[in-house]
Amino acid sequence: MTAVVPPSRTAPEPPRVRRLVRDEDGEELASLLWRAGPGWRMISSSVLGGGIGERSWVLNAQVSHGYRRTDPERHLADLARAARAEGPGVGLMTAADVRAYGRAHDDGVTAIATTGLGVRGWAAAPDPGTPAPARPGTINIVVAVPAALTDAALVNAVATATEAKVQALIDAGYDCSGTPTDAVCVAARSPRPDTEPHAFAGPRSPWGARLARAVHHAVRAAAGPET
Repeated sequence: MTAVVPPSRTAPEPPRVRRLVRDEDGEELASLLWRAGPGWRMISSSVLGGGIGERSWVLNAQVSHGYRRTDPERHLADLARAARAEGPGVGLMTAADVRAYGRAHDDGVTAIATTGLGVRGWAAAPDPGTPAPARPGTINIVVAVPAALTDAALVNAVATATEAKVQALIDAGYDCSGTPTDAVCVAARSPRPDTEPHAFAGPRSPWGARLARAVHHAVRAAAGPET
């Protein structure tokens, strides 16, 4: 079930996410697609479209729990092409059922989170020696900020989103900071010649505070309480 936090009265129209379903090897898998369109700059840790740049869509694709492909970037590009997502974009993947996503709004900022918490732990864990390959359980977070941010502020926004994610997990009763394969994407409006982009997105800056609250509510809604 999708959990939604009502938007504030002053929030603009939030991003519309389309749900897609496909069949892979007899298994029904879902994806979430946001067609952002032109005028967006995104920062992401994703395997497809990662880094900072102009991006026009975000795809969050569910894969099987026994995922063994060694070309996830190509796989995501194929899925985006099949969904007719045109131009450069961001591709995320997870073994979680993305239809059970959390969504929250805070004064113009929208956050969407999918949570696969089967393989979770603390980031600063003891050295395991030769670690086993991480399974794609994954917490994926996508945030849309309706304002222009500098490159430094985009990096700051990723840190703020991560802090809010950890806070949400602890508040929900999980003894962890996330999973080994978590990914994040923050989308901000492209700067215009007549406006100065915001230089800060920390948790006490105006846009960073909204982002933190939206991410916190979205992750809490998607994760649910620890059982």
